[in-house]
Amino acid sequence: MTTPELEINQEFSDLEDFTPSKISHKDEIETVIYSLEENDSAMVQKTDEGYIWKFQYGTVEVFVQLTGETEEDLFKVWSVVLPLPAKNEAELMRLLLEMNWDGTFETNFGIFNNQIVLSTQRTVDDLSASEISRAITLVASLADEYDEELQSKYL
Repeated sequence: MTTPELEINQEFSDLEDFTPSKISHKDEIETVIYSLEENDSAMVQKTDEGYIWKFQYGTVEVFVQLTGETEEDLFKVWSVVLPLPAKNEAELMRLLLEMNWDGTFETNFGIFNNQIVLSTQRTVDDLSASEISRAITLVASLADEYDEELQSKYL
């Protein structure tokens, strides 16, 4: 008894060369933003530094920047929670540092353009769709959670 030879379809003979099409970081960011935005508020601008998106989430505006698609490029997300100057700034800074330790996950409070912001950033090297979604969602939801509380106490 002989075994018939198996014919290999040429389309599938080089499976090691097969790579599924990859969605760009830009497309992933836009998908997440459009799932979170309120009142058709999402806007995007192409600049020399890449793309910057802005959208409304609850009581805050959230900004997302993608400087490009190479491994060294940056993905940044931030939202303003409190303008400066503020009342009792020493107390405020201590509170924000304590919150950075326990309560902001992969995000952190910082100062940018004389404002307290909640932000996160990383290079796009091996950046996954789930990391993009988590970063944008964390900044948006935590900024929306903390902004009114901080403003009522320190403005």
